[in-house]
Amino acid sequence: MSVKRTERLLTLVILLLSSRRGFTKEQLFDEIDLYREATSAAAREKLFDRDKAALREQGIPLEAFSEDSLFDHDNTVQRYRINAEDYRLGGVTFRPEEYAVLNLAAGVWDQGSLDSAASRALRKLSSRSTPGAVELTPLIQPRITTDAPYWDLVWQALTSRTPLRFPYRAASTGREELRTVHPWGMGARFGHWYLVGFDTTRQAERFFRLSRMTGEPALQKGTFEVPEDFDMNATLSSLSRGEADRVAVVAVRPGSCQVLRVRKDTEILRTGEEWDLLRVPYAASSPMAATIAGLGTNARLEEPAELAAEVGRLLDGALDAARAAPEGLEITGGVRPAPRRKSSSQDHLLRLLDLVPYLLAHPGEEVGETARRFDVSESQLTKDLDLLFVSGPRHYPDSLMDVNIEDGRIYLTNARDLAEPVKLSMDEACSLIVGLQALRELPGMRNNEAIVSAQTKLTAAAGDAAMIGTAVATKLTEDDIDPTLEVLQAALQSKVRVAVDYFVPTRDEITHRLLEPIRIFLHQDTWYLEAWCVDSGGLRNFRLDRIQSATLTEQPATETGEPDDGAPRRASSPYRSDDADQAVTLLLEPRARWIAAQYKAEAVEEFGEDRLAARLRVASSTWIPGLVAGLGGSAAVVAPDALREETLRWLEAARAHHSLA
Repeated sequence: MSVKRTERLLTLVILLLSSRRGFTKEQLFDEIDLYREATSAAAREKLFDRDKAALREQGIPLEAFSEDSLFDHDNTVQRYRINAEDYRLGGVTFRPEEYAVLNLAAGVWDQGSLDSAASRALRKLSSRSTPGAVELTPLIQPRITTDAPYWDLVWQALTSRTPLRFPYRAASTGREELRTVHPWGMGARFGHWYLVGFDTTRQAERFFRLSRMTGEPALQKGTFEVPEDFDMNATLSSLSRGEADRVAVVAVRPGSCQVLRVRKDTEILRTGEEWDLLRVPYAASSPMAATIAGLGTNARLEEPAELAAEVGRLLDGALDAARAAPEGLEITGGVRPAPRRKSSSQDHLLRLLDLVPYLLAHPGEEVGETARRFDVSESQLTKDLDLLFVSGPRHYPDSLMDVNIEDGRIYLTNARDLAEPVKLSMDEACSLIVGLQALRELPGMRNNEAIVSAQTKLTAAAGDAAMIGTAVATKLTEDDIDPTLEVLQAALQSKVRVAVDYFVPTRDEITHRLLEPIRIFLHQDTWYLEAWCVDSGGLRNFRLDRIQSATLTEQPATETGEPDDGAPRRASSPYRSDDADQAVTLLLEPRARWIAAQYKAEAVEEFGEDRLAARLRVASSTWIPGLVAGLGGSAAVVAPDALREETLRWLEAARAHHSLA
């Protein structure tokens, strides 16, 4: 980060906001010392051009104009200004309960493209919240991820209305084709992000799943108009999950293979002492083949032949990977730290422009609280305050901001031009509007008055940027999950126990549990219940899609789910581990690197050829061979040695078993 460039950009904003008549380049160069440090006139011109582009890139409305229309295109007589009305956030205030739901809306974004935008938007709006504080602990905690392939590029094309060309493999044909699309909207549903737009080849509106793009999209020349009646929320609702249009006939051992038995519309054709025969509908062959491969010798595919061949290929790949897996591999690098976002001068500038109205709205705010609010260290905040103190035009020292820190509290004065927050950018508006919409779609929150009023106010304050709210949408729950969500939420609200029938795939059985719900959360596109399990006497997480039935009881919940020190127990992941758990190290190919995040690896290390060694903590390792089998060679067990050998024998037996089918 260049502190000098940040100071130059901040001073430029202060000057351009201070005058409706604006300034010529020469006047700006004379007022701002840092321009005179350029080595030549040409270098100074380049600095100025880069600074103009940087401000516009951040949504700051920098205008260039001439007082005489005859000279509109003559750069030597142009004047520059920032229109204060276009710069400043519209006049809006949020009640404490409205600001609380804005906090929830910002919190639904997982780390990714719009996570930082949501934080910036919330920071701006903090100066527009009325006194008082309302803390909400949501019973249902959704998460929206933006880690789909090429998400940022598709977002760029969508927000700039730029045509996009990309190679795409269609699910219906399996063929790869080059598609050129006018992006109208983006949406997340069924655990996937979709692009919706006008396909120029087919001359029709089409859906494209980002994970099926087989190469990097390229921005094309030109622009386009989006139909006025297009609404991504309505379009996303019309998208249906792939219907089960194929049927597999599978022989399964009695009492096993519950994952197939509990599938929708599975039919038992006959039962026997050694084998039961099931008729199992399915939509896509790849996930179905992975499921059957993961069942090992407990399942035998009778038909169709092409699915049996795919199961065989998966087992062959897993067996080859198991045999080739290195022995004695140790992870020495420890836990990989989360990558820190690179901070640029533009990022620093935005923080300073947000800091001024925040401090004016909260006079005497503590240094520590301000640093926490802006996600910086106290030492960095002190540097930011020093920079505010020295930034401004050199010929007007009385216009410089006054910054004082007394007894650990910050007081800022003489900052009239920067007193209002910058208007929300498109990604900032999108992050909160879509977040609020996601909250409104959840059971029990659809008529929440605070969410409705906050969304109305936010849409009005965002102005043109709010239009992105009709172009981006998410649907986080489906009809098959909603009834279970409603029962569990009712249990949370009334503080009673709930009885569930729960499918445990690692033991291949359905168990009856008595639970005391604590919270419901979304992780990696899967809903979980965190609850106190009365039967096992401990805190557990349960996948909602594995709950076969849920019934409210009249028994009051007695456990608080809190440790002895009173701090609430909150899992950052649905996967829990303790010192008694077994350490398992997997070697992951690029297609299976997601396992490290999905199962919360305690340590990872790069292993070459984009492979990743990941060490997991598991209460039981009995499910590991089945996981490896379904991945078809993308993962292999490398430690401990006993599990490595056990997995190898499991795969050999499974392959021989399916070869005889």
